[in-house]
Amino acid sequence: MDKILVIEDDEIIKNELCILLQSNGYQTVESLPCDLALLDINLPGDSGYEICRKLRLKSDVPVIFLTARDGAEDELIGFGVGADDFIRKPYNSSVLLARISRLLKRKNNTLKQVRGLTLNLEDMSVTFGENHAELTRNETRILACLMGRDLCSKEEIIEDLWSNNMYVDENTLYVNINRLRGKLSRLGAEDFIRTVRGVGYRL
Repeated sequence: MDKILVIEDDEIIKNELCILLQSNGYQTVESLPCDLALLDINLPGDSGYEICRKLRLKSDVPVIFLTARDGAEDELIGFGVGADDFIRKPYNSSVLLARISRLLKRKNNTLKQVRGLTLNLEDMSVTFGENHAELTRNETRILACLMGRDLCSKEEIIEDLWSNNMYVDENTLYVNINRLRGKLSRLGAEDFIRTVRGVGYRL
């Protein structure tokens, strides 16, 4: 049963959401770990933006903002701090459930395996044999990109990172590639990332 974190300061709306989610087979929780987070923006203490920003430092769990804010700037800020979706109140129950289902299906495809190397997208870790290492979000997305294609150009990797709300330039990419190579080497997966001159990288 997928766990959904519900952070909403209006108790009536929160109870409605919990009943809706529970009646559709989800478990609602009030703390991590969870499989998806449903956040309001206007909250006492940290705003939903700040909660999402902190969550993104340690997790790739899908985040949906469910808010009464309706400005384009609010939506842009939401995606900028790492949200996967932005739904305005009053919400349509069927649309909300459909978007939750879509994000959970995407999230549940979390393991990638190539030549003995296993990448876990959910907890941002990589395993080779019996050796295990934690990755940063950038390193995770770079390795996922490389494991999903025969050859990745630098532009394709940067575009993939940007589409996942991680803003990097070519110099930052070089730094992350070198760090990733070092971590893989320490696992025993030496020379797994090859540079293709003038093009990009491949496993």
